[in-house]
Amino acid sequence: MKNLHYTLYLEESDFVAQCLDYDISSFGSTEQEALANLREAVELYLEDIDEPAPAISKVSVGEFAVA
Repeated sequence: MKNLHYTLYLEESDFVAQCLDYDISSFGSTEQEALANLREAVELYLEDIDEPAPAISKVSVGEFAVA
C-alpha cells in the first residue's frame, strides 16, 4: 500500500482532487466523489507503470498576484 498526497478544492460547481505524487487529477460534485474518482484514476495509472512514487518532502500553499 502506498500513501499518496492530494489537494482538494472547489472550482465553480465541482470539487477537483489532484494527486501531488503523480500528474493525475479528477473531479466530482462532492468532495467524496472527487476523491473516489481520483483514487480510481491513480489505481488505473499505477497498473500500467513500474516506477516508484516520487518522494515529496515539503508542500506549500500560497497565493500571488499577476498583472
